[in-house]
Amino acid sequence: MCSGRVDPVFVLQAFEDGADGVLVAGCHIGDCHYISGNLQTKERLENLIKSFEILGIEKDRLRLEWVSAGEGQKFQQLIIEFTKKLRELGPSPFNKKVIANPTGGGV
Repeated sequence: MCSGRVDPVFVLQAFEDGADGVLVAGCHIGDCHYISGNLQTKERLENLIKSFEILGIEKDRLRLEWVSAGEGQKFQQLIIEFTKKLRELGPSPFNKKVIANPTGGGV
């Protein structure tokens, strides 16, 4: 229900399970139904991104956006842009399936 529940371990697990990218969307800053959940998420994910270089994951594979349920067009555009970026990056090097089969995988 809240982006504040997104644990960095969930993000890393998504990459390990084959995701080429992870999008976390939360309430706008100052508009969190759970007071500060989105601020916690922002801090956690900023710290996680710092470790991406060590892990060999491009930072553009993780995207954090603030979008409300009433912003359908914004959400649609966000998905289109993120998908395009992931296609440009290609399969995640962190993806076990790609490591096992270098010709497979992808967005």
